[in-house]
Amino acid sequence: MSSTRKTMFEFEAVPQMDLAAQYAVIGGEIRDAVTEVMASQRFVLGSEGAALESEIAELCGVKHGVGVASGTDALILALRAVGVGAGDEVILPPFTFVATGGAVSALGATPVFADTEPDTFNIDANEIAKRITPRTRAILVVHLYGLAADMDAVRDAAKSHAIPIVEDNAQAIGATYKGKPTGALGDAACISFYPTKNLGAYGDAGMIVTNSSEMDTRLRTLRNHGQSSRYSSVEPGWNSRLDEIQAAILRVKLRCLREWERARRNHAASYTKLLEPVKPVRTPQIPSGYEHVFHQYTIRAPRRDELQKFLSERKIGNAVYYPVPLHLQPIYTKLGLGRGSLPKAERAADEVLSLPMFPELREEQLQRVVEAIAEFYRG
Repeated sequence: MSSTRKTMFEFEAVPQMDLAAQYAVIGGEIRDAVTEVMASQRFVLGSEGAALESEIAELCGVKHGVGVASGTDALILALRAVGVGAGDEVILPPFTFVATGGAVSALGATPVFADTEPDTFNIDANEIAKRITPRTRAILVVHLYGLAADMDAVRDAAKSHAIPIVEDNAQAIGATYKGKPTGALGDAACISFYPTKNLGAYGDAGMIVTNSSEMDTRLRTLRNHGQSSRYSSVEPGWNSRLDEIQAAILRVKLRCLREWERARRNHAASYTKLLEPVKPVRTPQIPSGYEHVFHQYTIRAPRRDELQKFLSERKIGNAVYYPVPLHLQPIYTKLGLGRGSLPKAERAADEVLSLPMFPELREEQLQRVVEAIAEFYRG
């Protein structure tokens, strides 16, 4: 090899995500928006938050948006608003971030885990039907990695028992299912604006969207200490309000969201095409009628842990979302669900690997990722 030729180890690092690249483009607008909030001296429940609520509701195709302090709070408050309380059961997938199950537990309810579909990693509606009992108070559906769950099948499972459906839409804002946006597919939907999300704040922030005026009113009470009017609390509530600085930042970013989604889809198409000859790797599956927003580009990879180490040694970003399904987490040991009880979710946890994915990802960076994966499997 020529002494002037770069080896794999001499190339620049490829991050799994790069928020600095995003800020380099929109930083001026962000700073202006924050400065306006500071000058107004209105920091909570002001005009920026109200405007963002309307804009996100419109994006999701629903009537109402209620800003809260985090995506986790959105889950807790939405479940409370549909009636979940101590002693109830909520059906949800085990292959998700712990906050999904934690929201159920925070209300004193019991999570009931239904296995996932192997192609999409989302909850299997056939498994939901098997787990409905008289204590089932809600179904909590996660749209994982940016792809909607099969909501027609989920609604069919819920309909005969009149069970409310809450969407965990933390990773899939902007995605669609058979022409309808995620967020409009259940009784309420929960959005996370954590900084790493496709639409991310500069701290914790979240929102609940719904078509129900009654639920909108209840959620506004719950997020503000249970107050129906100033100093008049009608029920126990939370202090969970989306602040004006985060709302202003999100409104700037929201104007870029569609452009960023197009970039993510283009990157995903390139990954899929370039990885096609790498036969051990299975690329994301997108059912007909679904529109994926690729919060993550997640492959199934034999010898996943070895591949992850190989990529990390070459300064190529990657992540495993999620290495331990919820039913095997220490917090849920008391449920008695050992390894083998939910085999599809367990296999996914052993095989998934998320590759670098962000709108500003360059073609040469993407190609380097694929070349490294191909090299690993050749070896």
